[in-house]
Amino acid sequence: CVSPDGQRAVTHYERLLVGKSSSLARINLETGRTHQIRVHFSYIGHPLEGDDLYGGRRDLICRQALHCGCVEFIEPMSGKLIKVEAPLSEDIKCIFK
Repeated sequence: CVSPDGQRAVTHYERLLVGKSSSLARINLETGRTHQIRVHFSYIGHPLEGDDLYGGRRDLICRQALHCGCVEFIEPMSGKLIKVEAPLSEDIKCIFK
């Protein structure tokens, strides 16, 4: 939960698409707390679709509507930047059709 005496957790987001009842957002995390995205979005009144534990509804999707579209990291042996991308899944796309 969000609490004044809790550990620091920082989530940055940008709305990319606004639908009738849902928005698609790009999220960047400064910290990596357990359930951070789910807790923060529920706290601001916008729980994730499919996340009934934190107030989301399950009529449009039967799982948490989370998707890792891109992750970047430095490969420790070579020092090279590795970037992995994945397209948005069909069940999440259907939310906006």
